[in-house]
Amino acid sequence: MWRQTHGAPPTVLTIAGSDSSGGAGIQADIKTISALGAYAASALTALTAQNTQGVQGISPVDPEFMVLQVSSVLNDLQVDAIKIGMVGDSAMTLALSHVLQRYTGPIVYDPVMISTSGHRLMEENAIEAVCRYLLPQCTLITPNLHEARLLASRPINTIEDMEQAALYLSECYHTAILIKGGHLEGHSMCDILSCHGKVTRFTAPKVESRNLHGTGCTLSSAIATYLAMGNVMEEAIKCAKAYVSQAIIEARNLHIGQGQGPLWHGSFI
Repeated sequence: MWRQTHGAPPTVLTIAGSDSSGGAGIQADIKTISALGAYAASALTALTAQNTQGVQGISPVDPEFMVLQVSSVLNDLQVDAIKIGMVGDSAMTLALSHVLQRYTGPIVYDPVMISTSGHRLMEENAIEAVCRYLLPQCTLITPNLHEARLLASRPINTIEDMEQAALYLSECYHTAILIKGGHLEGHSMCDILSCHGKVTRFTAPKVESRNLHGTGCTLSSAIATYLAMGNVMEEAIKCAKAYVSQAIIEARNLHIGQGQGPLWHGSFI
């Protein structure tokens, strides 16, 4: 549809780690960007050996080579938005922050710091580097509840807590914050956006499914894609959440792997 009305698709660059099972990471990003009608470019930050049951190994990419990948894309393609996922360590963070100084378009960062189960995925020095150098460069940050608690240094147990934390983080880093509340108690989901001092609630019924692997990657990539298409922040998030909800619904009865399966990214195709 975008090609028919605009003549050429927007380009989204995803900077993230690889998921060998294809459900999350850079593979999920590319599937999402493509399903929504944009062109996906990519730069790897890490290789992982993983499947629906867990991660068996991680091999980080050399930061200089990551920079070379990003520079190669930015030197040639008209990049309309960037999505950042797994960064890893402080050296990677500093290198990425430096290479992105030349970029002026929207940047969506899904801070892969703590898993939805509460497992720490990033060392303390790396988190400090992310907070100091990378977060202020971003247009939108999409932490889950655990990551928001870490970044805000406060408990977050209610929707009101989420709103206060989102406002606080938005003021700290001068960027928009979307706190994902999928793991709050209750039968509905509520994500909280703080953008330019305005707080917006995005609510939807919870969809019961065992196939939720890569939800955060998919959401952030979809938001970046809709921003690349020229949507304002609230509309980009609304459209992205609709896509993710449909991808979850269509994946409910899939049997891909023996653990937590992926979403069905082709739901809009």
